[in-house]
Amino acid sequence: MTPVAVLIGPPGAGKTTVGRRLATLLDVSFDDTDAIIERREARAIADIFVDDGEPYFREVERSVVLDAIDAHGGVLALGGGAALDSLVQEALSDHAVVFLDVGIADAAKRVGFDQSRPLLSVNPRASWVALMNARRPVYERLARHRVDTAGREVDDIADEIVRLLAGGSES
Repeated sequence: MTPVAVLIGPPGAGKTTVGRRLATLLDVSFDDTDAIIERREARAIADIFVDDGEPYFREVERSVVLDAIDAHGGVLALGGGAALDSLVQEALSDHAVVFLDVGIADAAKRVGFDQSRPLLSVNPRASWVALMNARRPVYERLARHRVDTAGREVDDIADEIVRLLAGGSES
């Protein structure tokens, strides 16, 4: 199997929310690699970071993402940092990757920069900007399509992705 669409982007871009709606529109299943990790590890991602550190989390994430790319036939949302891994990048090369882009104002409204986001726990706004500056080139390189989610409704975003996947014009 191969995913119909793989959603990438920073925290607060709407990967999970848009992914669920997109899967409904396409009549396929949805999964989120962060949720898969939490099920597999039986604990929250923030707890994995605290208990075992980021290197351990990234190893688990790589394994989960690579398995999901091979096995999932619907819409797949990746955690914000998953696309930075070189093996994940290679695995994504032949897939319909959609970069959900967002600015800090909308991201802050959506995620609230709370403690469940371990990479954003210290000075969350500055951390998000630095994180996005580092990740944007990777997201843009991997994506077949870029969709700006700022200030938009979930249905509008999902509808645009459906058009793009069907070969409609780029946004």
